Amino acid sequence: MFVCNCFGVTEAQVQQHAENGACTPRQIASACKAGTDCGSCVRRIQAILGRGAVPRRERADQRATTLTGIDGLDGLEGLEGLEEAA
Repeated sequence: MFVCNCFGVTEAQVQQHAENGACTPRQIASACKAGTDCGSCVRRIQAILGRGAVPRRERADQRATTLTGIDGLDGLEGLEGLEEAA
């Protein structure tokens, strides 16, 4: 089934791009142009991304794990109280 009629992008193609790491409609657009012409397929792309095989929470956890390995973030210990001040 076509998701984007303007560029002939199928639901399977959008799902494949999502499996390859695209997790926003903008990233899907960069991968295959879907959503960049008339825009009527953007909501459909959002729906496909929302019900992917990998839950969004799991993706967020993967990103957090990646951030913990970045050099230079170790010196941020004194920032715990910022949430309370806001």
